[in-house]
Amino acid sequence: MPMISIHHTGKDPALSHRLAEQVTDLTFAHLKKDPTVTAIAVHAVDPKHWFIGRRSLEDQNLAAFWLDIKVTDATNTKAEMASYIEAVFMTLSNILGPTHLESYVLVHEVPAAAYGFGGQTQEYRFISGRIVQ
Repeated sequence: MPMISIHHTGKDPALSHRLAEQVTDLTFAHLKKDPTVTAIAVHAVDPKHWFIGRRSLEDQNLAAFWLDIKVTDATNTKAEMASYIEAVFMTLSNILGPTHLESYVLVHEVPAAAYGFGGQTQEYRFISGRIVQ
């Protein structure tokens, strides 16, 4: 049940759907997160308004992205997160074209008691799934 936010400087309006599909697939493949409860918000940012090293990406003729994902704490290994970060960078770079190395992926590991959806925490879901009725 990750919540993912992707900010990118791609200029094609059709990119949102492609990015969401690819990131959902990567999130399942590397972090084993269920695609049916993976939520993604995609935001396009004009390259004129994205700066790295004091220069706009428009001036540098490069794309960039920022992917922020929230997952429940202790549900993934360091190796899984590292492979995810690498795969996201490679995949988004292929989609967006020449991409600045200062494009980021941040995996937030959030405590199960402080994270949830549908009005229930992940901790509640875990515990209720263990109770024999």
